[in-house]
Amino acid sequence: MSGGIIQRVEADSLAAAIGFRPGDEVLAVNGHPVEDAIDVQFYAAEDEVEVQYRRGGAEAVARAARLEGQPLGIEFTHPTFDIDIRRCNNLCPFCFVLQTAPRMRRTLYIKDDDYRYSFLYGHFVTLTNLSDHDWERIETQRLSPLYISVHATDLETRRLCLANKHAPDVMAQLRWLAERGVVCHTQLVITPGLNDGAIMEQSIRDLAALYPSVQSVSVVPVGLTKHHKYGHRPNTLGESRAVLESVEKWQSKFLRKLGVRFVHATDEWYLATGRAAPPKKTLDGLSLEENGLGMARNFLNAWRREKRELRNFKLRIAKAKATLVTGALFAPVLQKAANEFNGIAGTKLAVSPVKNDRLGESITVAGLLMGRDVIDQLVNRDLGKFVILPRVMFDHPQGISLDDVSPLDIARALGRPVFLADLMGDVLDAWLGQNRLRFLPSDSAISIEVMRAGGWAVEKYGAEG
Repeated sequence: MSGGIIQRVEADSLAAAIGFRPGDEVLAVNGHPVEDAIDVQFYAAEDEVEVQYRRGGAEAVARAARLEGQPLGIEFTHPTFDIDIRRCNNLCPFCFVLQTAPRMRRTLYIKDDDYRYSFLYGHFVTLTNLSDHDWERIETQRLSPLYISVHATDLETRRLCLANKHAPDVMAQLRWLAERGVVCHTQLVITPGLNDGAIMEQSIRDLAALYPSVQSVSVVPVGLTKHHKYGHRPNTLGESRAVLESVEKWQSKFLRKLGVRFVHATDEWYLATGRAAPPKKTLDGLSLEENGLGMARNFLNAWRREKRELRNFKLRIAKAKATLVTGALFAPVLQKAANEFNGIAGTKLAVSPVKNDRLGESITVAGLLMGRDVIDQLVNRDLGKFVILPRVMFDHPQGISLDDVSPLDIARALGRPVFLADLMGDVLDAWLGQNRLRFLPSDSAISIEVMRAGGWAVEKYGAEG
C-alpha cells in the first residue's frame, strides 16, 4: 500500500498532536485507504481520527481526538498519491501546451486535466477523462465547487473545440452535478470562427438555465502563440468589442432575472479594447482572479488607496529614475499609474513593455513574459536605480520564469537591483527599502527570507552559489 508523503505539519494541529513528522507516509484514515489529500481531509473530518502510516519502513497506527475547530494540519509533497496529475485526453487547437516553444522545461508540456486539482486549486478541467470511480467520489465526497472548461454547450461544436469526437455531452454532466448539489464555475475560451457569435450566445443561455448550480461563466479570449499549427487566429479589435457588448447585454438581463450578472468577460477584453475595467461589484462577490477576472480593477482600487499613502511620505527621491517592466497588454494602465506616481513623488519611473519573442508578439500578458526576453530587451539601457518586474512572471514553486530564469539571474545580467511587485504599493516599498522581494546583482544566492516572502520552495536555491 502506498500513501501520501507529509511535507509539513502545522503547529497546534491534529497532525501535530498525533506526532506526525515530515517524511511520514499516510496510508489510511479511519480505516479507509487514501489516494490523495482529498481523501485524507474527507475521512479525517471526524471527532476521533485513526491514521495508519509508515515511518522508516515500519507501519504504525495513531489515534487522536480532535479539539473543536482544530485543523488536520498536513501538507503533502504531492496532493495526489497515485500519480502526480491526471493527463488530458483532448487535443484542443488552442491548448497552450500544444503551442509552447520547443526546448523549454519538461513540465510545460504536460497536459493536465485533473478534477482533483480543480477542486483543490480551481484549475479548469473538461470532465472528459473521468472514470466511474471518479464520478462516485465527486458524488460521495461532494467535491464542490468544480471549475469546468465548457467552450461550447452544443455537443458537436464542443467536440471540435476539444478535437475529441468522443467527448461526452457536457450539459448532461452539468445536470448530473446539479442534481447532486455540486456547484460549478465554467469558462468559454472564445476562438473566432469556432465557438463565437451565435454559438457563444447559445452556450451562455444554456449555462444560465442551470443557475445556481452553475455559478458563473467566464468568457476568455483565445491565446495563440507563434507556434500555433491549427490555422486559428486571435480575436480582432472589432470581435473583442462585439464579445464585450454581448456579455454586458447578458449581464443586464441576468441581473434582472437571477439577481446576479452570471457571465463575466475577463480583463483581457477590456484592456485590448481600451475599455475601463469594470467595478469590483460586477463580479457578484466571486473570486475568479486566477482566471483573469478583476485583477486590473484590484490594481486600480489598490492604487487609489496607495496614492493617499504616497502623499503622506516626504520622499527624498525627486528625479530618481527606475524602470517598471510589464507586458504590452497592461502597459497603458501601468503607464498611467506611473505618471501619477511621478507627479506626486517627483520620480522618473519609466514603463518598459517587453515583447514576448519566445512565444510571439500576440502573447502580451505579463505572466507569460520570459526572463531571457527581459534581459535581451533591457540590457545596456539606462534603467535607473533599480528594475521592478511583475511578480506573476515568477509564479512557480521555484520562483522562476517560464524559461527557467530567476529574478537574481536578471539582476546579475542587468547589473541593477531587481524588485518584484503586484501593486504600486510594492513600488513605493522598493523606494522605501521595505520590499522584501529584492535581488541584488552581488547576491551569491537567493536568501531563505526572500524565498519565504515569495512563497517559493526552499530547495531550489538552498545550494545555489
